[in-house]
Amino acid sequence: MSDTLKVTCPHCHTRNRVLKGKELAAECGKCHGSLFPGKPVDLTEADFARHVQETDVPLLVDFWAPWCGPCRGMANAYEEVARRLEPEIRAAKVNTETEQILAAQMGIRSVPTLILFKNGKAVDSISGALDANNLESWARSRAMY
Repeated sequence: MSDTLKVTCPHCHTRNRVLKGKELAAECGKCHGSLFPGKPVDLTEADFARHVQETDVPLLVDFWAPWCGPCRGMANAYEEVARRLEPEIRAAKVNTETEQILAAQMGIRSVPTLILFKNGKAVDSISGALDANNLESWARSRAMY
């Protein structure tokens, strides 16, 4: 078992290796940004695959839309949960209005939809807004699969 984790930088999207147990202090070798800033990463089609496939950290993705009331209502809870989950789980967001091709590829039919990825594969998904406690509980239970 390796003493390092592969982690994709949330700022420049470069893959990094981080010593286990040192994740919160880790900085990107390229841009020197924090690898775990405690907030969701905004993803686009261009960097989505890298964050899903080239990391050892489970990824929770919120597929949302700016016109969606429940999405806006869940935004603060999602920000809070991102702080709670890191470094065990990375939180990310995909705007389905600007990333329509990615949303279609992922089969998003309603927003908000959350998908938990682990080891490069979708583990589970849920549609509809959740409060912070239920969101955190759902993500942690799915990341253990």
